[in-house]
Amino acid sequence: MPGAVDKQKRISVFFPCYNDEGSIAKLVEDSFETLKTLTDDYEVIVVDDGSRDKSRQILSGLEKRYRNLKLVFHQKNQGYGGALKSGFKAATKDLIFYTDGDGQYDVKELPVLLSLMSDDVDFVNGIKMARRDATYRIVIGNMYSLVTRWIFMLPVYDVDCDFRLIRKTVLDKLDLESNSGSICVELVKKSQRAGAKFRQVSVHHFERQWGKSQFFRFSKLLSTFFEILRLWVEMVITSRAMRPRSKK
Repeated sequence: MPGAVDKQKRISVFFPCYNDEGSIAKLVEDSFETLKTLTDDYEVIVVDDGSRDKSRQILSGLEKRYRNLKLVFHQKNQGYGGALKSGFKAATKDLIFYTDGDGQYDVKELPVLLSLMSDDVDFVNGIKMARRDATYRIVIGNMYSLVTRWIFMLPVYDVDCDFRLIRKTVLDKLDLESNSGSICVELVKKSQRAGAKFRQVSVHHFERQWGKSQFFRFSKLLSTFFEILRLWVEMVITSRAMRPRSKK
């Protein structure tokens, strides 16, 4: 069974946000309510990646209510990877949790991940119990997870599940480059190479109630495909070619 939660743990929670006016406020509110039960040392960060709706006005209002809320505003959209990199850079606590700002995951399930973050674990990754999306998205998502897990030899089942708790000491070793959704593959693979120990746990996934996914557009899918290809060449093919051959 998972161990008891240690109230001394220092936790950063952050959300990448892009046109999430319908969901971001509840995520921030739920985060503060949840964190108060887990630790006395925490912060919540929202990285707004150039939203064009009312997300920024909502976030500015929340900043007046919550002392430990930090806002990062991108003047131009930098992509999902760019938003994650800004979130990791802004986070200052020992443990860093992130999930998407669209509300398809429940931040109140953070204690489940935290209970699995024992001393010998560095990275806790979620697994969607059941994906609550349109059928075509489920098919594409499952294929993406299967193919990337196989070609990169990833240590997690669901690389497409953006519900993660990671030690800052691991993230500090990484040089993340991707600006598209391919950053999730890069994050997991580079953490594995940095020596991170992984655990996984099932989490709920909910239907999107507000806005539209920015990922499932042809231009985004094409960009992600080429970044995945580049990562595969750099991290798998080139890496294998550079390994010294053992002498027989």
